[in-house]
Amino acid sequence: MERAELRRYLDTLLDVARFKDYCPNGLQVEGRAQVARIVCGVTASQALLDAAVARGADAVLVHHGYFWRGEDGCITGLRRRRLGTLIANDINLFAYHLPLDAHPELGNNAQLARLMGWLPEGRFGEQDIGWTGRLAEGETLDALARGAAARLGREPLMLGDPGRRIERIAWCTGGAQGYFEQAIAQGVDCFVSGEASEPTTHLARESGVAYLGIGHHASERYGVKALGAHLAAAFGIEAEFVEVDNPV
Repeated sequence: MERAELRRYLDTLLDVARFKDYCPNGLQVEGRAQVARIVCGVTASQALLDAAVARGADAVLVHHGYFWRGEDGCITGLRRRRLGTLIANDINLFAYHLPLDAHPELGNNAQLARLMGWLPEGRFGEQDIGWTGRLAEGETLDALARGAAARLGREPLMLGDPGRRIERIAWCTGGAQGYFEQAIAQGVDCFVSGEASEPTTHLARESGVAYLGIGHHASERYGVKALGAHLAAAFGIEAEFVEVDNPV
């Protein structure tokens, strides 16, 4: 597949132009013109790049790429090594941040709901990034946490009464703890995100709304995995998800 065709397809599919983001979305580093093999991962870390080189990949597709707003733009140290690996091996880097969170079928929020068996009902927050919905069957906070642990392979941070009944839920993958107050305003019983900050505990205690921190990396594995599978089915591209373990 032509790189330019792949770029146009992904940018359109994920509706990139709709989002105001903290980084550029799309083709971040240009490599070879033909793409037949893609390595997918959560973050364009050196470990993922090395895996891509070892597999002879033509492109790397990630959720967390480079060139974040406010970061030092000098190409030195770790940044030089990462970019050098891509350029020396003529590998393209495609990265989609908020567009991949928000996609109604392939996005991180949609895929997390599918994995957990939640029933989406609405959106909230800036650019409709947060999702609301219901559990297929109400359960306790403790049971919800145990289910998340079993599916995600890591123990979540649980803030709230373990015996609290959970029926309505809000979620936003990654570092979305800042949406907790907006989730509370939706009248939910629990908010699920990837991380927690110091104020998160106090909001949970004072509002009575439970909070589950299921891991930034763990909550955002599934969008890029689904996107890779979609490309493989649509275009016959070889797309492999490579897990680079991250406890955060």
